[in-house]
Amino acid sequence: MLPKEPTSDRGILKAEIGMRNFTLMRYRPTPALSPYIEHYWTIRWDLRGQAPFSQQVLSYPNVNLSFENESGRRFTGVYGVPSTVYTRHLQDTGMVLGIKFRPGGFYPLWGQPVSQITGQIIPAHQSFGASMEQLEAQMWEQNSDESMAKLAEQWLLTKLPSQTDPNTMLINEIVQAAIDNREMTQVERMAEQFDMSIRALQRLFNRYVGVSPKWVIQRFRLQEAAELMETGDVIDWITLSQQLGFFDQAHFIKTFKSLIGKSPDAYRKETQL
Repeated sequence: MLPKEPTSDRGILKAEIGMRNFTLMRYRPTPALSPYIEHYWTIRWDLRGQAPFSQQVLSYPNVNLSFENESGRRFTGVYGVPSTVYTRHLQDTGMVLGIKFRPGGFYPLWGQPVSQITGQIIPAHQSFGASMEQLEAQMWEQNSDESMAKLAEQWLLTKLPSQTDPNTMLINEIVQAAIDNREMTQVERMAEQFDMSIRALQRLFNRYVGVSPKWVIQRFRLQEAAELMETGDVIDWITLSQQLGFFDQAHFIKTFKSLIGKSPDAYRKETQL
């Protein structure tokens, strides 16, 4: 049995509303895959007789491989890191099994700069060939979310590189530091902490993560901002923008609106409603 992982709402915008329309489960990978895979996830929904629902996600810097079945229409795709907010439209019935790679975890299996697929969705067989076609056929013969995750794990174990790429572990460490350290608001601080030049850090992220170090830092801070708004813990925009490392309140508001599509004040009012 694969161990279940506690679900986190961070990054799922207006998650409380979303969870009324779908169910989300997560499963941890085997230790041999943990340097590459963060978790497996499944989403199921049944909206028959109801209006379609759209869920927005302020994505983490992770590539996902997903097996999708929406009312009998099947698709298996590699999702590069979304450049903007990702919106998933749900209607009728469906389910998805996803493999969430760690930042830097997809590159050792793919062997090409991950920036090539940033903001893109590509059919999985273009990346993995015949083995993916076989896996797709077997996937929809499974009778539970967990058996689907186990099948994906068996396939991934055959794709492990013969040697561990030290840059994969380094990227994991750098990104985790950006998550944990609220004061890491500048790329210069990140480069200094890991004894790298800014240029070397940028090259590493381009190849292994697909987005820039600045993108990663800013994304985590904006996820935090959205979460604070939804829980009602925001005092004022000036204080929040300073805490999250923005130059000033105007810069924070402009960045938030350009990504989410509405001002922080409008977003907070919607979540309170």
